[in-house]
Amino acid sequence: MTTGPNKILDDFARLMTDAAGAAQGVRNEMETALRAQAERVLNSMDVVQREEFDAAREMTAKARDENDVLTARIDALEKRIAALEGTAKPKAPRRKSTSTGKSA
Repeated sequence: MTTGPNKILDDFARLMTDAAGAAQGVRNEMETALRAQAERVLNSMDVVQREEFDAAREMTAKARDENDVLTARIDALEKRIAALEGTAKPKAPRRKSTSTGKSA
């Protein structure tokens, strides 16, 4: 058992260690409470989660790629049609429709 000034210093060191542990516990509790509150606020604002955003971005990129492929196919088909129409008998020009939907 320690007596005198050393006992006082040991008790003070133990008290500071306990206080630091308590402060760490309070800090963890505050972080947890703040995260929960922030999540509630974000959910009420209809903010999209990162995973959902990334999935939507990947789908958009895939759709753009497919759109580019389909556009190239349409262009190729239109060229083939134009070439075939060039060798075939010319068709009569189309009439433009009016605002009533009837031919002019």
